[in-house]
Amino acid sequence: MKIVVALGGNALGSNPLAQKELVKKTAVSLVNLIAAGQQLIIVHGNGPQVGMIKLAFQNQSLIDKSIPEMPFPECGAMSQGYIGYHLQNALKNELNKRKIKQEVSTVITQVIVDPADPAFKQPSKPIGAFYSQQEAANLKAEKGYQMREDAGRGYRRVVASPQPVDIVEKEIIKKLITSQQLVITCGGGGIPVIKENNILKGTAAVIDKDFASEKLAELVAADLLLILTAVDKVALNFGKPDQKWLDQLTIKEAEQYIKSGHFAPGSMLPKVKAAVQFVKHKKNNRALITSLAKAEQALAGKTGTSIINNN
Repeated sequence: MKIVVALGGNALGSNPLAQKELVKKTAVSLVNLIAAGQQLIIVHGNGPQVGMIKLAFQNQSLIDKSIPEMPFPECGAMSQGYIGYHLQNALKNELNKRKIKQEVSTVITQVIVDPADPAFKQPSKPIGAFYSQQEAANLKAEKGYQMREDAGRGYRRVVASPQPVDIVEKEIIKKLITSQQLVITCGGGGIPVIKENNILKGTAAVIDKDFASEKLAELVAADLLLILTAVDKVALNFGKPDQKWLDQLTIKEAEQYIKSGHFAPGSMLPKVKAAVQFVKHKKNNRALITSLAKAEQALAGKTGTSIINNN
């Protein structure tokens, strides 16, 4: 079975050293699926990592004026590179340990977004450091950044979170999949680019990695979209006394629960939306939301939340 796996942030560490160790455990769980005969295409998040890179260059540029601030698309590319390196290193070592002959490669991936996407008019994704109100006003005046107060902790820059339209490197990815390589791609949702007069240009935005995973799953004709997160199942009334875990969701049920506000934005909401989108795309498509630790059991139908098309 061809599976696009969307790795949640809990599969990665908060800094490079911690991440390098944590991905060894991540690799064990993923290679367990490969050993069971599944073909995986891996997508990962990059929220803390891209913010760390952006902040490092930003802070250093304040100390040494000869060091420029790094544009946001380039920060995304850097995060794809080093997270990909850690993942492919850990996966290859685990594959070798089990004498499974499979090559692993990371594709630095550009994802096309629509410049007319409404998200560009209402940037909502906070990135980088916290600032005082005056510092935020200065940054807005000097650099044109959109700044927003964040939960009483100060002001942060916000960028758009547009929907993915297409993946530039899709044909390369397909060829790697066909040659049975284990591919790591669309890291952090991909590097957002817009296409103008057939020219690609990076733009300061953040594509949700769950939606990028869904678009990738469509383009490579995956059988299953497996979204891995911190919990074993999707829940209604999460964290409340009447919390209810869900084994299965139809498209109609999922859309009703989304409309009722059951799923938190920036957390479970994009996962459920991406799952519904993939299942809607093609009659036999399946989506599954569970934790990394329970991925094997979920594929066996013992846990996780399945999203199905019952039309």
